[in-house]
Amino acid sequence: MNAQWIQIRHAGLAFEGYLSLPPAGHGPGLLLFQEIFGVNEHIRAVADQYALDGFVVLAPDVFWRDAPRVELGYVGADWDRAVGLMKAADPGALAADTAATLAALRARPEVIGKVGALGYCMGGRLAYLAAAAGGLDAAVAYYGGGIQNQLDRAATITCPMQFHYGALDKNIPAEAVESVRKAMAGKNAEIYVYPGADHGFNCWARAMYHAPSAALAHARSLQFFAEKLM
Repeated sequence: MNAQWIQIRHAGLAFEGYLSLPPAGHGPGLLLFQEIFGVNEHIRAVADQYALDGFVVLAPDVFWRDAPRVELGYVGADWDRAVGLMKAADPGALAADTAATLAALRARPEVIGKVGALGYCMGGRLAYLAAAAGGLDAAVAYYGGGIQNQLDRAATITCPMQFHYGALDKNIPAEAVESVRKAMAGKNAEIYVYPGADHGFNCWARAMYHAPSAALAHARSLQFFAEKLM
């Protein structure tokens, strides 16, 4: 893969993001938001996956203020630390970092045309909030925890959105998904629920990985981005 860590600058500060380029060397931009476990091996692999699909992918290091370039696993002490980092993250700072990353991605010479966002877990919520802030051409949120608590932001979303949820996800129960569906009613939005899937079903490094749902969700996401960004 043609991938590297790059610096993203704003307000006199600098943090890093993982940039992965498509084989053609150029294409639409895709802002990739991590789970709570950092831009770890799995998230970098997802970035490379979408780069191979033709997108210029940039995954910002969301926790750079407290733990630069942190890479965590999914159980035990790593899980506890990941939750702690998520709880400590300042929403205003995250919004500023998102805006800076989006600007940096659009400024890349490899980016041609439109830019979308994709996120998983906490990153799904960040993709949703990025869509609400404007400046995106499309966004996809996988099991975005907490979206159901920020539905007031849905009113400002004008770009097409796609949502993916696991029916077995106790953190995002059916009523939460329905509240998202109601908030997005009348907008260009697609909401999918996967019967055999739990939270984190897309991550092949986690115990709850569900290959059939992950494959179908990826196919839907890829078709969505191909239609909206390419």
